[in-house]
Amino acid sequence: MVKSKKKNRAVYPGTFDPVTNGHLSLIERACHLFDELIIAVSMSSGKNPFFNFEERIQLMTTSLKNKSYTKRIKVVGFDGLLADLAREMKAIAIIRGLRAVSDFEYEFQMALMNRKLVREIETVFLMPALSWVYLSSTIVKDVAINGGDVSGLVPTPVKRAFAKKLNHNKR
Repeated sequence: MVKSKKKNRAVYPGTFDPVTNGHLSLIERACHLFDELIIAVSMSSGKNPFFNFEERIQLMTTSLKNKSYTKRIKVVGFDGLLADLAREMKAIAIIRGLRAVSDFEYEFQMALMNRKLVREIETVFLMPALSWVYLSSTIVKDVAINGGDVSGLVPTPVKRAFAKKLNHNKR
């Protein structure tokens, strides 16, 4: 009798408002470490996102199309505790991105709280490629809203969504 190998699964949560090339860099890195990756798009009702919940899930899904690692990824939306989602998805790890030292304190506190809630799930900190260290969704939104070119900062579906939404708002 041949036993099938248990797959190791991680959850990468975020608001992804919008998904950036920095996020895609982390997703690719995480796919090298885990058999399966759950991209968990947070409803995050307290943040007043530019793109609504459904748009963010769709933008993530379309931004991942045609990537070599897409077959090992599942995109889900969630509202509630990340620890509960990670347990429900049978994840062994939560992926969090670090761009700079300033990100560390908040992420460290979150990791400790998640460990308290679900001791069996580890938090893994990853850094994006050096070319994306400066990039954040907040910066991208600011550039787009003020008429700047977001080419090269976000995947093509996000660039199109910004153009559509910002042109629609100008009418």
